Amino acid sequence: MDRVIFHCDLNCFYASVELLSHLELREVPVAVAGDPASRHGIILAKNEPAKQCGVKTAETIWQAKKKCPNLVLLPAHHKLYREYSKKVNAIYDEYTDLAESFGIDESWLDVTNTLHLFGGDAKALANAIRQRVKRELGLTLSVGVSFNKVFAKLGSDYKKPDATTVISRENWRSIVWPLPVGDLLYVGGAAQKLLGQYGVKTIGQLAACKKETLETLMGKMGTQLYEYANGLDSAPVRARLDAEPVKSVGNGTTFPQNLTTRIQVRSGIAVLADSVATRLRREGLYAGGIQVTVRDPAFHDRSRQKQLPAPTHLIRDLTNAAMALTEELWTPPAPIRALTVTAIHLSPDREAYEQADLFDPTASGTPGRKNWSPLWTPSEKNTAATPSSTEPPAQRKRRTPCHDPSGRKTAAPRHCSPLRGGFGPGI
Repeated sequence: MDRVIFHCDLNCFYASVELLSHLELREVPVAVAGDPASRHGIILAKNEPAKQCGVKTAETIWQAKKKCPNLVLLPAHHKLYREYSKKVNAIYDEYTDLAESFGIDESWLDVTNTLHLFGGDAKALANAIRQRVKRELGLTLSVGVSFNKVFAKLGSDYKKPDATTVISRENWRSIVWPLPVGDLLYVGGAAQKLLGQYGVKTIGQLAACKKETLETLMGKMGTQLYEYANGLDSAPVRARLDAEPVKSVGNGTTFPQNLTTRIQVRSGIAVLADSVATRLRREGLYAGGIQVTVRDPAFHDRSRQKQLPAPTHLIRDLTNAAMALTEELWTPPAPIRALTVTAIHLSPDREAYEQADLFDPTASGTPGRKNWSPLWTPSEKNTAATPSSTEPPAQRKRRTPCHDPSGRKTAAPRHCSPLRGGFGPGI
């Protein structure tokens, strides 16, 4: 029997909580900012009217104001957000003991063994939970219903706000495969760009690639993404109380060809840092330190770690720090066979709020410590549009077989060509 899993996502969480005390602002563009008094402050969350104006999370206030001159800014109240998160989780716990938090505003619920207690209709139960949260707390939910965690999350992202989307065994290919590959869990900007160079623009194109090809291209993450795209995710929903604290978040890969230049190495590090940063944000964690492991062709490993100037979960910061460590361990053109980037000294978001000063010449790509606020909120999603259908680089002439989703072996499309020249400057 298939599992029945919900992914519940509170819509525009920070902004929605703030608007409970500002009912008069519900219909106007509103954003929560780390420091509304400063034009250098960062947008933490926004409501639907602000989203329609093009306001984006993590951009500066002056950038948001340029797009939306009438944008109303509200200060963040993180203690209040945690209180509402606990109230929502208490509601979830009444329906199942398998409720796994995914950041402050998202949770997976496994209702496989309790669904019969509430009528047996998964969509009806999801709607009932949405209505209850709205009635009791004044907040709206989007709920995805599916047979695994990855598709349930895609379902909650599929239609917003205040909606239920069912992704079943019967319809998942028609719903999931046309979506941009960047919508898939843990596909960040760098991974999306890398896949795009090989013609992989949609989740369906990712599913059609051979697992081995993706593993060659992206290491273990490639295998994981292949399984996600083909509906093979089997990860359990963990009870909230059973969740173990995350001590580190890392990703490593062995490259198809040795890396010998700084451009190649930085490109490889950027892909790894992208994956690490995405996982940190999803877990609501900040890295206080970074560790890099460099492996040479003789399988000799060298590692080094350092404390970061300030806690972060930004790709830029992790990439810069990891590259600096790598240059302490390696002198070009000595070949590098494999790299691992690991975020260490982790802390939850409530302990590591930070405001970036984009105009601080001493920052060196790392935000300063003076004003603290989170630079990211889990309520924000990858909203990248489907990439254009431009051709991948012309130099790829050799092909490897791919399998389409029906199981037929086909002539290899461009997106399945293996990486043969290492990481180049275009990644």
